[in-house]
Amino acid sequence: MINISHVTKEYGDKKAVDDISFEVAKGEIVGYLGPNGAGKSTTLKMLVGLLKPTSGKISVADYDAETELQEIKRQIGYVPEEAHLYEHLTLVEHLQLMGRLYHLDEELIAQKVVELTKLFDMEPQTNQRISSFSQGMRQKCIIMSALLHNPSVLLLDEPFTNLDVNTVTFLKALIQRMADLGKTILYCTHILEVAETLCPRIMIINEGKLIANASVAELREQTNQEALNEIFVQLTDTTGVDEKTDMAVRIVMGVPSDA
Repeated sequence: MINISHVTKEYGDKKAVDDISFEVAKGEIVGYLGPNGAGKSTTLKMLVGLLKPTSGKISVADYDAETELQEIKRQIGYVPEEAHLYEHLTLVEHLQLMGRLYHLDEELIAQKVVELTKLFDMEPQTNQRISSFSQGMRQKCIIMSALLHNPSVLLLDEPFTNLDVNTVTFLKALIQRMADLGKTILYCTHILEVAETLCPRIMIINEGKLIANASVAELREQTNQEALNEIFVQLTDTTGVDEKTDMAVRIVMGVPSDA
């Protein structure tokens, strides 16, 4: 369903994504991990057409991103890391707009709006303007917008940000159920514990390069580490934690470095 072949994205002389290739099959949940600035969000933005790759090929649901981008957009539900909502609209108006953009029947839109707002505990806010929403409410609005048109592919960039525990628990179960029903899910996150329990396969990108693409069990065997956070640290060379901690304590406490 998702195919990225030798994709590079350059900004001047910097390669945000450097010759990466991977596939995500129908019904698969794949975790996409990496340090800040590693290239995760850039990859997702290329998949949805917000950015054009400098080189390489992208296809989603058998549609070519270069020539059939509009068809790809019909297939995708996208939860970006930072979303811009139409804040002057109410929640109902925003969801209605999303449904109409995907050419859903008005009766179906109305039904889904009622049902989704109930599931996400947003019924009291249905007629409130989004400008008055908390960060958690805004995140729920983004997720409902991504699910409304029954996409075949879900691209999730930190979907649990600002959500309460109950909603996170519900959303994790929903993601798993949707994969069981054949949806393809690429889950981009910094929360390694969730990725470890939710994603049978993990990809790790570091400095624009894909450095791991395997099951958690295979990564444990390759690195001789048990916990995913230790695997991540080893593969991304995030070393010197004790030294950094000592330095941070000295800075905060105002202790000279030679003390």
